[in-house]
Amino acid sequence: MGANTSQVSDLSDNPSLRTLVGTESISENDPFWNQLISFTFISPTSSGDSKLLEEAVIPLAKILIENNPRSGNFGALVRIFLGRTKELKVSTECQDQLFIWQAHNALFMIRCLLKVFIREMSEEELHLQFSYQERAPGSCAETGTEDLLEELLSNLIHLIVEVPLLDITYSILFEAVTTLLVFFSYQLFNKDILRDGLIYQHIMKGRCLSLTSRLVKTLLYNFIRQEKCPPPATHIFEQKAEGGLLYGLASGVASGLWSVFTLGGAGNKAGVDQEHNPLPLSNQSLLLLLVLANLTDGPDWPNPYRQAITCFRNTQDTSSMSAEQPHTFQINFNSLYTALCEQQRSDQATLLLYTLLHQNANMRTYMLSRTDMDNLVLPILEILYHVENRNSHHVYMALIILLILTEDDAFNRSVHEVELKNITWYTERTLTEISLGSLLILVVIRTIQFNMTRTRDKYLHTNCLAALANMSAQFRCLHQYAAQRIISLFALLSKKHNKVLEQATQSLRGRLGDDTALPDYAQDLNVIEEVIRMMLEIINSCLSNSLHHNPNLVYALLYKRELFEQFRTHPSFQDIMQNLDTVIGFFSQRLELAGSDLSVERVQEVIIKGAQALPTDRLKKFPELKFKYVEEDQPEDFFIPYVWSLVFNAGVGLHWSPHGIELFSMDSG
Repeated sequence: MGANTSQVSDLSDNPSLRTLVGTESISENDPFWNQLISFTFISPTSSGDSKLLEEAVIPLAKILIENNPRSGNFGALVRIFLGRTKELKVSTECQDQLFIWQAHNALFMIRCLLKVFIREMSEEELHLQFSYQERAPGSCAETGTEDLLEELLSNLIHLIVEVPLLDITYSILFEAVTTLLVFFSYQLFNKDILRDGLIYQHIMKGRCLSLTSRLVKTLLYNFIRQEKCPPPATHIFEQKAEGGLLYGLASGVASGLWSVFTLGGAGNKAGVDQEHNPLPLSNQSLLLLLVLANLTDGPDWPNPYRQAITCFRNTQDTSSMSAEQPHTFQINFNSLYTALCEQQRSDQATLLLYTLLHQNANMRTYMLSRTDMDNLVLPILEILYHVENRNSHHVYMALIILLILTEDDAFNRSVHEVELKNITWYTERTLTEISLGSLLILVVIRTIQFNMTRTRDKYLHTNCLAALANMSAQFRCLHQYAAQRIISLFALLSKKHNKVLEQATQSLRGRLGDDTALPDYAQDLNVIEEVIRMMLEIINSCLSNSLHHNPNLVYALLYKRELFEQFRTHPSFQDIMQNLDTVIGFFSQRLELAGSDLSVERVQEVIIKGAQALPTDRLKKFPELKFKYVEEDQPEDFFIPYVWSLVFNAGVGLHWSPHGIELFSMDSG
């Protein structure tokens, strides 16, 4: 950085930067500042580039940490930036690219230095770095009366909510959002969840509080708009032959007016970095929104950002605002729904969807009322289908979303009314035509089977079975393959039960005279029997409530009737087996009366007619299967590390050299 810097390797020797970090104080009126922030720079759009830049900045930042108490130059740089932000909105209206460009450069330098400061010092020490001011040689250190840290935080939020998103402002808005994320990054260097601190206090209770709803709304709209990086100004920048991140000042511009900085702009070979992250502002805004939403409540006050996320309403809602919800606002639900449907390939978009479904009743009601729910459900199913390629937390979020959706009976009915054609990502079998409900069942069963053979996670099992149980009474016209997979899953569970039972028996026989510790097969047997019981309840719920709508399930049940023989007299399953015995016996008798060597079509015809004839009172009624997701099952100790693992892995402008962030070392595959 600095006016004449062209390569990352030049940073340590750049005269302007050496002056900034040196011992001499620089007056805020010195022309030096205009020279310092007049550089052209292609901001990093990948983790690798960010790391290179950070490694070059660290030595300079450490020198500044040592000299700043004497020079106060860091505070002066912050005030230079703040002075420019006051005119930023007017500059945007006047298309004053030079002013915006220099303000961006100043903020970019602040952000680069802050990353190192936060890594190297406590919040109290950081606060001091903001308070040091220029002093005469030999005099005592003085600190300003203004709280420059709070002033910067407040100005960044004002910048985000007040400056319109245009090509010429894209880069500075990106920097403002990223700098706020950097301020919160103290969490990355602490194993415990941070529940207080100077930055926390300023954001939750200080001058920033009044901007809560506007900030949340702006970040949501940044996500909704999905704006790509503006096109590069290739006619201004001079590319060095060796490429790299930094470029010299443009030459040959008659008026001396530099082109506005363009994020991810000129000089990137084949646009590789843009392909990796073409929507940096949208992605970064979503990460900041999730960080704010997951800040812990204070001892005497709730998190205002979470309040704003949980109570915002549709722009078409004309009812009066409630005084009990001070941070509420209105936003276009249709646009938000569309963006959520389109962006589910990322963890953070799935986490936002979960947050809205679980915490915002207005948004949940709107989503469940949509007639195009397949646009939302299909991306979630695709996440689960590719479970082996996703991190476990993304899979959990997708499953919880399905569980929340299946709590609604109208959803459970409607998914069987949506017909889909040619699901190309489902490769086990060609599905030329299938209902959304049957596809949902197939994917959830596949997830259970994957979990049984790979991860063996009881929590994942529980959520999958709970979603199927919620849907079971509303199963309609199940695809024959979906019906087969339900019975196949039961067959797999039955086989596993027999294997564990045999191991337990052998273990008991071999235990005589042997003091060595043996596996707890009794516990394994108990777990597998709980799952088998759940599967029997799901099948029973379907037969009891919608038998005449599901001839394919009855066909699959009859075809594999021998699977259920061993569970008839089992004390854990006797009650639930009564209905299955009744159904199997009833239809077996009708098939015997229809003759031998029946074709598949004839068997199905007998089943359909029999379903109409079976008296409903012959089936014992069991309590309705209903499971609700309760967030207490997932404490903040899960969500906060999860959010920060996403921030850490995002890369763009946010590379850290972790020192103690084992808490955030989450699996990525």
